[in-house]
Amino acid sequence: SCDGLRQGSFGLANKKMKDILLIRSRLISLHFLVCFLLLFLVAFPNPLVAEIPIKPLFEQALSASKEGDFSSALFLWDQVLEESPKNSAALSNRGNVRLALGDFSGAIADQSHSIELDPSELDPYLNRGIAKEALHHWQSATEDYEWVLSQDPENASALYNLGNVLSHQGEWLKAENLFDKASIARPGFAMARSSKALCDYQMGEFDQAESELRNLIRRYPMMADARAALSAVLWRKGFSGEAESHWAAASGLDARYSQKEWLSNIRRWPPQPIADLMAFLALERP
Repeated sequence: SCDGLRQGSFGLANKKMKDILLIRSRLISLHFLVCFLLLFLVAFPNPLVAEIPIKPLFEQALSASKEGDFSSALFLWDQVLEESPKNSAALSNRGNVRLALGDFSGAIADQSHSIELDPSELDPYLNRGIAKEALHHWQSATEDYEWVLSQDPENASALYNLGNVLSHQGEWLKAENLFDKASIARPGFAMARSSKALCDYQMGEFDQAESELRNLIRRYPMMADARAALSAVLWRKGFSGEAESHWAAASGLDARYSQKEWLSNIRRWPPQPIADLMAFLALERP
């Protein structure tokens, strides 16, 4: 997500941004892709530190952002920036709010301005990359993630996000390697491990994918992504009873895994696991 909307506070948080999950479905609307990105891709970093004179207003804006009240948050960030127009932290955080509201161009503009003011800060590059992904500007997003990695080669967020871009482009082996590095850089990054297993699945490494997914479920029994993927691989291998068991858990945790478009465009599973899961749901043998 999401390893937590990929655990911290707003800018790039895990747990807090689950509120965004109230809105989704990428083919239905690009707005919903952003919700997914804020939840998984990422593995987001913490927000930048505010200037002391505007700290109370900054904290109000940050609180509204964390709570998912993005309309109020946008109004508050506007106020912060009226008082402190060169506050790079406020610009980056307002950019995140614009991203969540579906204003991708506005999000990119805010992150770019933040970078101009503080070019050494990594978070705005990550945030801008996510907004560029939402507009399918894959090469430009890749450049932002690669810049972060040039400064911090073990940055789990950049590794994971770049893996997502390469996965979208069908570069399964390269994506698998990046997801693996992200999971090592941030122990407990469950979504990176699940994405790695899905790349293995796509490349025909079914036993390896099954083993990784089983290990994930032992550690995170409530992880719908791993259970849904394991249902698909078990169905492919002919273990229909166990596949049904894991699917009962997965669908109870998150019903969206039955939606092909959501899997492809929001969660961004590779095509083979999607095809097998759809065959399982239709009771069709692969």
